[in-house]
Amino acid sequence: MRREHLAHLLRAASKIANDREIVVIGSQAILGSYDEDDLPDAAVASIEADFTFWDDPDNAKSDLIDGILGEDGQFHATYGYYAQGVDLTTATLPHDWRARVVIWQSRSSEPGRAHCLDPHDLAVSKLVASREKDHEFVAALLDAELLDPEVLLRRCADLLAPVGVQRRVTRWVRSYVTARERRDT
Repeated sequence: MRREHLAHLLRAASKIANDREIVVIGSQAILGSYDEDDLPDAAVASIEADFTFWDDPDNAKSDLIDGILGEDGQFHATYGYYAQGVDLTTATLPHDWRARVVIWQSRSSEPGRAHCLDPHDLAVSKLVASREKDHEFVAALLDAELLDPEVLLRRCADLLAPVGVQRRVTRWVRSYVTARERRDT
């Protein structure tokens, strides 16, 4: 996905939901912090953006987005990318993640404005999900030096999740960084 695709989705979603403030939770939240040309391929490989809203207690807005802009719909068939409406609780995130969101918008996203996860919070949420594609995403960002391992470890410690999940995520980060250091020497 490219920023122009994200802008298109934001513009459409904000009009459909009648809400300009869109929270981007999934991997494409990285586009709020970095231009796609500055990112490794694994970080922009997804063709979907996960959208939710600050004010959507019954998920009606997210459901609208999913129904109109979602996977296998007319929008997806026409443009080759889509938005998935999700819940604010979809991602397991560190404490105070809301205070660190990155605001991104462009003229082409108006009236939509993205509240994207901070890259470190995003990486931690991906490691909690623990799918192969999530590990590849975080590894690519670490290898590109777009994530600070020390900040990532602090966010792991602040994770709003059971201790076992915190340990698993922390162990993955430490293991990956150690393996990378061995490779680089």
